[in-house]
Amino acid sequence: MTIEDVAAYLQVTRRTIYEWLKHNKIPAVKLIGQWRFKRERIDAWIDSRKETHVF
Repeated sequence: MTIEDVAAYLQVTRRTIYEWLKHNKIPAVKLIGQWRFKRERIDAWIDSRKETHVF
């Protein structure tokens, strides 16, 4: 998934995704200068945050 994809998936702005990336709050990999996200890892990340209510 791209930044645009994950922002739409999570219903947040691209800026929010960049902030989360800046603070290592969201699982991602940077490939050839572009951020990429795996839906499975995003879903697992969401599930882990549900327990603590922290995003």
